[in-house]
Amino acid sequence: MERSVILASASPRRRELMQMLGVQNLVICPAKGEEHIPEDAGPEEIVCALSGAKAKEVWEHCPDDALVVAADTIVWHEGRALGKPHSEEEAAEMLRSLSGRSHEVYTGITLLDRTGSQSKAERSVVWFRELSNDEIRRYIQSGEPMDKAGAYGAQGKGALFVRRIDGDFFNVMGLPLCLLGQMLAGKGVQIL
Repeated sequence: MERSVILASASPRRRELMQMLGVQNLVICPAKGEEHIPEDAGPEEIVCALSGAKAKEVWEHCPDDALVVAADTIVWHEGRALGKPHSEEEAAEMLRSLSGRSHEVYTGITLLDRTGSQSKAERSVVWFRELSNDEIRRYIQSGEPMDKAGAYGAQGKGALFVRRIDGDFFNVMGLPLCLLGQMLAGKGVQIL
């Protein structure tokens, strides 16, 4: 029997993507700890540290033969991380700052098993078209931006704002599949 692959995430998008890949023996066990962004860290360091912390938290409750997969995504704009908005006002501020400009999306993936931990980061560049205040207001009223880094979901209604993506589209959704597939293969997990 193949070992369990534990996804340390409550994200329905990440679960769907793991299932789409055909990962066998997938178990969902979300990390519950608070996210602490390391000070003076760059975006790759931040997402790797956050995904690593999630993996370690979940690993403490796993069987010895399990493989934990954890991920964390941030939007990086003007030298700072934009996480999930804490209020509608913060969501509107984020969307106004992204309007008509490009930003970067970073996702860190950590795999952790009894042989150790491995973390890697993926970067994609996203270009937004100009957004009107009315569009921002209506989008926020939809509720979609409130649980998304940078206050938008490129796989949902937020796709209406995205002019172009350079890099892995799935990275912008929160789980870069090309990188993840290579990392899983390195741990002996068959997905094709």
